[in-house]
Amino acid sequence: MIKLACQLNDIMPGTGVCALIEGRQIALFRPSAAAEVFAIDNRDPFFAANVLSRGIVGEHEGELWVASPLKKQHFRLRDGHCLENAAMSVQSYPVEVRDQQVWVAV
Repeated sequence: MIKLACQLNDIMPGTGVCALIEGRQIALFRPSAAAEVFAIDNRDPFFAANVLSRGIVGEHEGELWVASPLKKQHFRLRDGHCLENAAMSVQSYPVEVRDQQVWVAV
């Protein structure tokens, strides 16, 4: 099921926001001014805290990631894979940007 999360302009380039979709906190990231958005769970699995949307977005060797604001573990934006510990990865969600609206499949 695909749900409207927000307007593209609600996400400042280089940052993330949190959207509540179907009872789930989902972190949405817009790495640049382009109309490209990524969605992963907002819950940091290391601390069971909903904080990933407040993390720092970065890139290394062509891979975009977010660093958790707590202990700085890195989660790849395209698939939620934790770069430090694959057992602690988070769910990722397909995203579409249509007419300046961000839609997430949950």
